[in-house]
Amino acid sequence: MSVELLTILFFGSLLVFLMLGTPLAFVLGGVSVVFLYFEMGPIGFYLLASKMWETMQSPTLMAIPLFVFMAILLEKSGVANDLYDMMHQWWGGLRGGLAIGTVLICVIFAAMSGISGAAVVTMGTIALPKMLERGYDKKLALGAINAGGGWGILIPPSILMVLYSLLTEVSVGRLFAAGIGPGLTLFILVSIYIGVRCWLQPHLGPALPKEERANWNQKLRSLKAVILPILIVVIVLGAIFGGFATPTEAAAIGVFGAMVATGINGQLSRRVIHRATIDTLKLTALVMWILFAAHAFSTAYTALGAQSLIQDIMTLIPGGRWGALFFMLMVLFFFGMVLDPVGIMLITLPVFLPVVTAAGFDPIWFGILFIIMMEVGYMTPPFGFNLFYLKGVAPPDVTMGDIYASVFPYVVVTLIGVGLIILFPGIALYLPEVFYGK
Repeated sequence: MSVELLTILFFGSLLVFLMLGTPLAFVLGGVSVVFLYFEMGPIGFYLLASKMWETMQSPTLMAIPLFVFMAILLEKSGVANDLYDMMHQWWGGLRGGLAIGTVLICVIFAAMSGISGAAVVTMGTIALPKMLERGYDKKLALGAINAGGGWGILIPPSILMVLYSLLTEVSVGRLFAAGIGPGLTLFILVSIYIGVRCWLQPHLGPALPKEERANWNQKLRSLKAVILPILIVVIVLGAIFGGFATPTEAAAIGVFGAMVATGINGQLSRRVIHRATIDTLKLTALVMWILFAAHAFSTAYTALGAQSLIQDIMTLIPGGRWGALFFMLMVLFFFGMVLDPVGIMLITLPVFLPVVTAAGFDPIWFGILFIIMMEVGYMTPPFGFNLFYLKGVAPPDVTMGDIYASVFPYVVVTLIGVGLIILFPGIALYLPEVFYGK
């Protein structure tokens, strides 16, 4: 059977089972194993098992449950309430200040947790009602939380970056370092957008009345709220970039810091630890099935010869390597509307990475573009995860239509950020070179 017909059958089978509602990890793993058997026979199972065994021995894998556990503890610690009170006092006197401050808290949360949903749920619960009470435009406020919440997978530590590292065999430390510059760039771009819009249209984000603004004494006292979060960020990222600990060891240190923060805020209890442990176990088990599916998919894909076919097709795209890059980003954009980021990673990376390498692009740089496009996927209709997280905690008068309509300008701002990173690769690659050399 020709490789063209095999490719059609392979992807056609995936599509059929996905439309039947079968979980993506099981679809990819199951279909891949069947095709692998018919192409290679029983030896294909030995090849797949050896790849899984090699992955299971990777110390980086231990970072995933540790970062998940840390994120769940921080979500329950009450740190976010203190941060919001601090931000309210410092930024409330500016037009759009509450929205910009909310976005800043999302940056801090991203640097502590490593997952996207934590900041969206927390800020949707705490900040959104306060902004709406103060007369903020509904769409401006919703979009700010949606955009800022997505940075949990971009600003290190990031669980999606750990998965990308495992699947592509690039350095997770370099990938973490590469996420800082783009994360801060997107924060600046979104803040400029909010500030300019509220300056031109003051009714969208009115400043607090003078009598409600904090004095300098209150502002300075409120800064104690950032001590614990900044300490956790410095310990985790400082240990990694300073060469004192691997990402896995730093994740363990971060868990200890999260437990201390939860204890200081009076939220640490046996019940909280038990609940966080169970949630971590569930997510870790899911990740292991995802890794199995990824290895089965890439092994079957290589055995079928479809990888070389796709690479040949990519060379026919006009515009050379930049045309191929634009095509890959467009595929990621449209996939992000209907699939979850891990699923997109499983489907596209075995195809895209050889093309990226052949075109001479840095896989770390491409990894950052990939993660940002996944972030866009989190906030784009119809199935962006952040949209549903936000709907779950938003006030009753906020409709799904409001949430869908709020994301468009923030998606445009994020894509402008992608363009800047493409034009100026140093935004992503400067810090990895500083910390790890060329």
